[in-house]
Amino acid sequence: MIEWRDALSLTALLLAPLLIAFYVWAQRRRQRALAAFVAAALLPAVAPDMDPRRRFVRWGMLVAAVVCLAIALGGPMWGFRWHEVKREGIDLMIAIDTSRSMLATDVKPSRLARAKLAVQDGLAELHGDRVGLIAFAGTAFVQCPLTLDYGVFAQSLDAVDVGIIPKGGTSLSAAIDAALGAFEGRQGSNQALLLITDGEDHEGKVKEAAQRASERGLKLFTVGIGTTEGELLPGESGGFFKDRSGQVVKSRLDEESLKQIASDTGGAYLHASGPSLGLAELYRDHIATLEKRELASTLERRYEHRYQIPLAIALVLLVLEPLVGERRAPATRSRLLGWRRRAEAKT
Repeated sequence: MIEWRDALSLTALLLAPLLIAFYVWAQRRRQRALAAFVAAALLPAVAPDMDPRRRFVRWGMLVAAVVCLAIALGGPMWGFRWHEVKREGIDLMIAIDTSRSMLATDVKPSRLARAKLAVQDGLAELHGDRVGLIAFAGTAFVQCPLTLDYGVFAQSLDAVDVGIIPKGGTSLSAAIDAALGAFEGRQGSNQALLLITDGEDHEGKVKEAAQRASERGLKLFTVGIGTTEGELLPGESGGFFKDRSGQVVKSRLDEESLKQIASDTGGAYLHASGPSLGLAELYRDHIATLEKRELASTLERRYEHRYQIPLAIALVLLVLEPLVGERRAPATRSRLLGWRRRAEAKT
């Protein structure tokens, strides 16, 4: 079975019938020009050593060369060998805050919606890294385990929404502990947690959780989403959300705690801005520089490229074509003259 590197390039084969049509037209025009110059019966006497068959041979060689070049351009491949492919990367867990404060609209259309869109766009930056997803509010759970299947991750990301965690509030320590569990107890410098939140922590104990992450070699990269001025939270039935005392609730970005836990673990803090929240730059400048490890090793079937064969045939034909003259060889001309003399003698 023949595979093609670029099957679309085989459209160049259409040049062959066009070239044949041109040669047919040129031959007929040549014949009309000769007929206007000399009678057909006198043509053997005027040009006794011309051999029309040689002209057709030359044309055939040129057409065959074009066909071979088109085939070589398509890149035929047949035969294969097994090749071991090693995939290296890092393990990246992404934790997204799903508490009610993420409904604030100081980042359009909302903090949570913008975070999900930015993470979805950021998948294009990953090259061989395993990625997982954690949703957290008052507690946390792994929405998607570490995987190389970015399509599965994207489906899990779509399902993230406010209310997916039954327990309200925000617990950054729960998100960190969930990430430590997702890494299955491994320790190394190739693990990272990307924490996207407004930084409001209602449970405390985040410093202790950051210390546990640091001891395991896990680097925390925090992304603060929202504004320090804050924004009122929309209510479920219109208006704004109120606490138990009837006061409207305003959610503000707490940058200091996010900067502190990032610093304690050797990570970095980013204040989200722009449509992408700056996630692409954070990944390229910091996360992608982490030490990589082998994540998978698979055998791939690699076909052998055979374009050299039609290419070599085309080159040989192009070299030989000018060497094929349109005149008969001297010996052939002598035999023809001898036959002609004998025929005239008999008459």
